[in-house]
Amino acid sequence: MSNPEILPHNKSVRQDIDFYKIFKVFFSRWYWIAGCVIISLIIARINILYTPPMYQTSASLKLQENRPTLNTMGGDPSQAYNYTDKIQSEGVVIQSNDVILNAISNLDYKISYYIKGTIRTTELYPRKPFEIEIIKQDSVDFSRFLYQVEAVNPTTYTLISENNGPKKEYHYSDTLKMGNMIFRIKSQIPAGSYSFKFNSKEDFIGRAGNITISEMGNFTNIMQLIQTDSNPVFAADILNSIMKEYVAYDIIEKRRSAEQTIEFIESQLGFLSKKADTAGSNLANYKIKNKMVDLSASSQLNASKLSALETQKSEVNIELIGINELENQINNNRDKIKINFDLEGNISGLLSGLVGQLNTLISSRELKLTQFRPNSEPIQEVDKQISDVKAAIKNNIKSLKERNLKLMRYFDNQIALVNQSISQIPGKEKDFVQFQSNFDVNNKVLTYLSEKKLESELNAAAIVAGAAIVNKAFPSNVPISPLKNKIYSFAAMIGLACGFGLILLVRFLNPYIYDKETVEALTNTPIIGVIRKFPEYIDKDSRQALSISKPKSVFAESVRSVRTNLSFLASNKKSKTICITSEVSGEGKSFVTVNLAGTLALIDKKVILIAADLRKSKLHKVFGSDNKNGLSSYLTGQKTLEEVIIHDDVHNIDFIPSGPVPPNPSELLHTESMKKLLEILAPQYDYVLVDTAPVGLVSDAIPLIRQSDVNLFVIRSGKSQFRAAAIPERLSREYGLSNLAIVLNAFGDDALHSNYYTTDYARGGGNSTYYYSDYSGYAGSGYYEEDPKKWWEFWKKK
Repeated sequence: MSNPEILPHNKSVRQDIDFYKIFKVFFSRWYWIAGCVIISLIIARINILYTPPMYQTSASLKLQENRPTLNTMGGDPSQAYNYTDKIQSEGVVIQSNDVILNAISNLDYKISYYIKGTIRTTELYPRKPFEIEIIKQDSVDFSRFLYQVEAVNPTTYTLISENNGPKKEYHYSDTLKMGNMIFRIKSQIPAGSYSFKFNSKEDFIGRAGNITISEMGNFTNIMQLIQTDSNPVFAADILNSIMKEYVAYDIIEKRRSAEQTIEFIESQLGFLSKKADTAGSNLANYKIKNKMVDLSASSQLNASKLSALETQKSEVNIELIGINELENQINNNRDKIKINFDLEGNISGLLSGLVGQLNTLISSRELKLTQFRPNSEPIQEVDKQISDVKAAIKNNIKSLKERNLKLMRYFDNQIALVNQSISQIPGKEKDFVQFQSNFDVNNKVLTYLSEKKLESELNAAAIVAGAAIVNKAFPSNVPISPLKNKIYSFAAMIGLACGFGLILLVRFLNPYIYDKETVEALTNTPIIGVIRKFPEYIDKDSRQALSISKPKSVFAESVRSVRTNLSFLASNKKSKTICITSEVSGEGKSFVTVNLAGTLALIDKKVILIAADLRKSKLHKVFGSDNKNGLSSYLTGQKTLEEVIIHDDVHNIDFIPSGPVPPNPSELLHTESMKKLLEILAPQYDYVLVDTAPVGLVSDAIPLIRQSDVNLFVIRSGKSQFRAAAIPERLSREYGLSNLAIVLNAFGDDALHSNYYTTDYARGGGNSTYYYSDYSGYAGSGYYEEDPKKWWEFWKKK
């Protein structure tokens, strides 16, 4: 048969994004989105129910003015000070174990009580539902297991430990020995499921140390402390106790410095007192022995000079001792430096400032070590600053020592000159001057140290805390977490995201063709029609499809649309040979063939249907005939044409079954007999419909395709993959065909997988040679049997 140019050349289809289709894609699976949102909200609800609420309380401390670090970030340094470093360094002290342990001691920490609710267990602090007496408890080694108790009657209760111990019944007067402890429950247990456990102070360090410390405002000396805990009363109590203990700890630390100064002075006083007593005794004995009452004016002047010089030398020597001790601390100690002697009035004030700066840097380093590793860059930077300040202190100490040594040499020279003058005095007066000088020097140094001791004692008595409590903490019954509204909002957003994501994932993973726009985007081969999904269940023989049981259905109308467009194909032919194929089996080529044959017969067209799939044909079952004789019998010469043709009087269709499966089906279809068969049948029938084997699996259909007037390639919605759309174009190119068209079968109008582009038929572009519709969007128009009833029609029935 000839193959004239019966289909026009098709240009590429232009497609534009259709936002309404995008909306339909997501709206088609609104229940997926709603389900994801509901599941997310349920998970959020479970999370809220099982998450213990957290409460937050705050308090504030005012730090005393202690010349904080100048603000070097801008502004006038003489007016603005930066309290941040001081607040951070004091924050380390507040969270130190000593302060926290002392604070815990002020609370009733030894026993924790809990009540078991429907969902979670809640701590009852500070309430005690029943009394427990601890008779004996190891200070460290005792069980921290949770003991579960429940009242049985007014005299007995049951107890079980969390370490899977046996459940036993006890009387309230019983003494229990378990967990390396001896205790008893003294009062009656209320109704409910209670539990308790024993604690040590150390068990609360992590919980009590959960404090956030910050500067309340820029350039202010107000420290804000925030405590977070699952028990609001405990949070307020422990925060107040910590502030109280910090204030007391600060006073103790300051007094410790004054006490060290007093100890240092007392150590010097003890030695000097003995020397002063000895000098006084020697002077008195010398006077009595030599019956001396008074000295000459010259001797008195020399004695006075010697006494003054020796006194000044002793004071410088005492300062030198204090400087040496400070130097030892700098060289051997990484903790805060304490000046053991009040040097500020006698030694450079710069040294005291440098020591204060060093202590601030050490506190800052301790704070940073809670956040960074020792070899991290922030710690190394602080270490460098500490090293620089220590170097400056050492230089200052060196200069002070040099000054004191020069003074010592000066005083030694002056004392030598005085002694030279004294040597010229007569012997008795000379010795008397020496005794008098030693006595005066020791008394003056003793008086000097006694004054310093009294001054240090007065300072110690006048010491006040370096901080004062501004606002105490109060329990807050409003939880900061979990925040229900925030969690539900977040869960709803996650649910929406999961719902939309699920839709996008399903579309992304989808390898199948669903609508005509997808086909048009993949190939230039024209589509002559879209056959809707059959409205009923199709049995395995597809017999109900042959009769088109619902002629006013959308399905029947879609088949008619394909039939109409077939009349335009090969319109120059009085009769048409139409070959129907597909990529793989199961795409509905036989179903399309049967329906086309049925609709053509309904308009009085003479139709013959050939089952040319010699391998797996089932068309004979549609007509209720056997497959003992058929096309294979004719092509092998076993039967004549009249013997293999079956006439269906009910539908007025002639049919040639495939016949027994031959060993060489492809070769039989390539024979001259097959070509002559089509030539014989073409003049006798208006339409010769040839149902072939799928071209994607075998090559049986190729000779039939080349001989046909029209070739229909069936693509099944939801079954055919994207590669199927390229096959018609490839066949046309390889075999020089121009009579191939596509039929989209079993279209179900599933918006989930539909293409979100709209083709340009409205502008005359694309494959506009054939008019067809997918009949979507016309439900309820009143032209189809399966149109849904309007709500008022149901109302009228009632």
